[in-house]
Formats: sequence, structure tokens, C-alpha cells
Amino acid sequence: MASVGGGETKTSTGSTAPLFVAILLLWSASVLWEIIVGKRTELIVIVGGFIFFQICNWVIRRFVSRDSLFINTSVSLIHSAVVSASVVMILVNQCWIRNWKSLSSMFEHEELVDGTWSGAYSALCFSSGYFAYDQTDMLRFKLYKGWIPSILTHHVILLACFTLALYRNVTINYLILTLICEFHSIFLHIRKLRRMAGIMQDVVHIEWTLNWVAFFTSRAGAHALITYKLITDAPKFVQGIQLPLALFGMLGMNILNLILGIDLFKAYCREKYQTRTIAEKQRQS
Repeated sequence: MASVGGGETKTSTGSTAPLFVAILLLWSASVLWEIIVGKRTELIVIVGGFIFFQICNWVIRRFVSRDSLFINTSVSLIHSAVVSASVVMILVNQCWIRNWKSLSSMFEHEELVDGTWSGAYSALCFSSGYFAYDQTDMLRFKLYKGWIPSILTHHVILLACFTLALYRNVTINYLILTLICEFHSIFLHIRKLRRMAGIMQDVVHIEWTLNWVAFFTSRAGAHALITYKLITDAPKFVQGIQLPLALFGMLGMNILNLILGIDLFKAYCREKYQTRTIAEKQRQS
């Protein structure tokens, strides 16, 4: 998953990278334990997702570019496109099953917490495999910045929420709805690849318009609505870890969305200034 900012960055001395490596190893051991010892063969899709995106990485590195940031961003774009299409297909299929009637029943508490839409479990497993791959790739090539990198923290939150839900087979549909944000991620990755390719004009205005629309609808707006739904349905949750974990996860997502929105605005202002400067120089020449 590419960040909004500039190019590839390296960690500094005293980095918390070892902590994130340890968390990833513990998570991997947990998943393998569930598959092998717990005989949860349905979780093998997590491993399949990891292998699929690693193969994408190898193919791009072999035939397109050897730049680690370009490869990571390209694979992230593939994930965002595949998952966005999967979420749309899952939701459309549910609408089709209901003959496009009583669609509000899709978003009732029992359906979101205890139900599992067709294809939703596998899609969540596949996406979990991607986040494990992406965490591995970023740690390996140091594609992050800061003492506590927000992108690595984001992945830890997602992996924790996703896998606990998969283990218990609860809130699967809630988590599928959170993946709607991958539609906005498509524009983030396209922007990053465009900048790496040196394309600064012509399509910038259109791209930023789509970027902002997607951010406020499929990411910030969708996550805010999910958080609101969790809060209003709080009395309907049985006692246990479900509600605290869901609220903690969405709190983390909303905070990260706020940080992303600020970074996007800074990038928009910077790029708008750069584009205006280039246009003025061209007129003067």
C-alpha cells in the first residue's frame, strides 16, 4: 500500500520495525496453527492471497521494473481493483438474491454480525493475505517512514480485526463493507504511479476530482456510517469482545482517515502549485 507522500523512505536508528516484524510472525504462526491444528481449511485462502500477491510482485520485478516502491504500489493497485470488484459483486449478488426488494434487511444488525454473504468469507481471507504480503514487503524494503509508521499500524489493526473475525466467524459482513474504501485506494495508487512516471499535467485536475469524491464517499463517509451503525446498535451486541474490538478498529480507521485526508490536502495544494508554476513557465517560454 503506497503512502500519499513522496518517494521511498528508509527507517532511522531506533525504529520500531522489529516490533512490527514480531507481530507479523506471531500473526503468521496463529494463522498456520488454525489451519493445521484447528483444521480450519477455509483459512487456506489467506495463504493463497499472500502467494498470489507475492507472485504479482515477482512478475512486475522481472518484466516491468526493479524499483521496490513502484512494485509495491503496482501490487497494491491490483489488490484495490480486485477487492473493489469483489465487494461490488458480493453486494450486487445479495441485491439479486433479494430481487432488489427489502434491501434494508442487508444492513440489519443480525445480518451484519452473524450472517455471512456469499463470497464474503473468502474475500476477507484473500484481502488478509494481501495485507500480510504488503506488511512483509514494506518491512523488507523499508517502504515506510516515521518511528511508528501509520501504514504499518494500519495493517496491524486490519490483520487483527480481520483474522479474529474469521476465527470466530462473526462481523464478516461488517468488515466487507469496510473494504469499500479500496475503491478510493485505486486513485491513491494511480496518483503515486503517475508521479513516478513523471506525468504532472493534463489529467491532474480530473484525477484529483475523482480522488476527493472517492475519499469522502467510499472511505471517510463509508467508515463514518459504519461507526455510527456500530454505536446505534451497541445494545444489540452480546457481551464479549465483538463490540469493543469493532469500535477500536473503526476508531483506528477513522483516525487514519483523518491523517490521510490532511496528507491528501497538503499533496493537492503542493501539486496544484507545481502545475501552475510549470504552466506559467511554458507560457513565458
